[in-house]
Amino acid sequence: MKKSSIVFILCVLVMVPMVLLTLSIKENKAEQQVINAVPEVKDNETRSSEWGKLYPRQYDTYMQTRKSDKIDDVLKEDPALVVMWAGYPFSKDYNKPRGHYYALEDNINTLRTGAPVDAKTGPLPTACWTCKSPDVPRLIKRDGEMEYFTGKWAKYGDEVVNTIGCGDCHDNKTMKLTLTREYLKRGLEAEGRLKVADVTHQDMRSLVCAQCHAEYYFKKTEWEDKGEKKTAMVVTFPWKNGLSVENMEAYYDEIKFSDWTHQLSKTPMLKAQHPDYETFVTGVHSRNNLACADCHMPYVREGGVKYSSHKVGSPLDNIANTCLNCHKGTEKEFRETVEKKLVRKNELAKLATDILAKAHLDAAKAWAVGATEEEMKPALQDIRHGQWRWDYAVAGHGAFFHAPEETLRVLGGAINKGQDARLKLRIVLAKYNAADFVAPDFSTKEKAQVLVGMDYGKLVEEKKTFLNTLKQEWFKKAEEKGIYDPASRKDMTLKTSYN
Repeated sequence: MKKSSIVFILCVLVMVPMVLLTLSIKENKAEQQVINAVPEVKDNETRSSEWGKLYPRQYDTYMQTRKSDKIDDVLKEDPALVVMWAGYPFSKDYNKPRGHYYALEDNINTLRTGAPVDAKTGPLPTACWTCKSPDVPRLIKRDGEMEYFTGKWAKYGDEVVNTIGCGDCHDNKTMKLTLTREYLKRGLEAEGRLKVADVTHQDMRSLVCAQCHAEYYFKKTEWEDKGEKKTAMVVTFPWKNGLSVENMEAYYDEIKFSDWTHQLSKTPMLKAQHPDYETFVTGVHSRNNLACADCHMPYVREGGVKYSSHKVGSPLDNIANTCLNCHKGTEKEFRETVEKKLVRKNELAKLATDILAKAHLDAAKAWAVGATEEEMKPALQDIRHGQWRWDYAVAGHGAFFHAPEETLRVLGGAINKGQDARLKLRIVLAKYNAADFVAPDFSTKEKAQVLVGMDYGKLVEEKKTFLNTLKQEWFKKAEEKGIYDPASRKDMTLKTSYN
């Protein structure tokens, strides 16, 4: 072969890949330019599939949250919780959280939301929809915040029909992260550490999560609508004194707030919701300027396109793209380290639940044998504060990952408070010749529910009737209104802890 032919072939072999690479880069740049162009979504669009037509990668990863569909019955795993929450809806039904895809479905199906027969019945207020759907900010915009927070949960059954989605976190015109719940803004202003006007994009990558993953209570608020007096149960963050467990406890004590009075011990109780943000800001990840999205929504690349995965879930599901961006070692080593630490936390949490459940039963016996309010007051305060600490440490499902030292500290406090309560109650019981009282058996969910006087079978039958009637009507009406997104329930099957 002639030398010139060889040179020509070599040139072709070199040039072809370069041409293909150039074309690929141009194609990726063109695609990235289309993404950066930020096409607008219409106002008040709550159907995530409509956003997905313009942002398919983000939408496709978001839809992967439906893979976390397993139901884990926490009350079955730890029956002491039934006793600890006696008289509160969580004693009826409490499962580990599933993916965002199921947030609304699980809210509707849980025994906690009851079995309403119309818009004015059921045990819970409208506020119980607040974190479950982009329909909520739409309704607040339409009806006003006070009207939204007024009435029963079933009032908006045919309006809140799309699960957590794009409209909860993004501005429909600019696609920038935005706060769609005013109560978070009020909470930040009350706490004072971070002013809304000063938040950065990195701050927002945590704050949009804090709209729902934070501790709150329903503040009873009187208002007037065209001369008619109404009562709103407004979602409120207890951050006036700060974000620590002691700060929020002091706030609740100052305003004499309780979520419910315990059915057995008669303690004015506090129920922590899911203080993920509060525990996160105390931990090392926050102190190093990481955001929730850095670990729960890591960036991914497809060719030359970089975007945030919307498959929101545990960082341990994707260690290579989350934890190992900063930490050394292998995935196997990292996972083993975390699991060892979790065993220690779970050991303390289980000890706390056993002590506090028995404290409630000790108190119930003390009341039964004739103890006075004055005699009971110190022990009940310890129960209130001990269970609040325990709940703060475990209700935030990522608490131990966010702030392990703080979580263990708080659990230690819960154990101490619980033991203090039991010692004080032993003195009271001895005074009334009941020092030999032994707490009854609550080793299974069924035994615990019988112990607290719950007619579980009746609750389940009523709920099943609701699921087969009113729930079906809600989605039918929503579809007629054109606000329901069938894609948000694609291939979804009914899964509960009771069917």
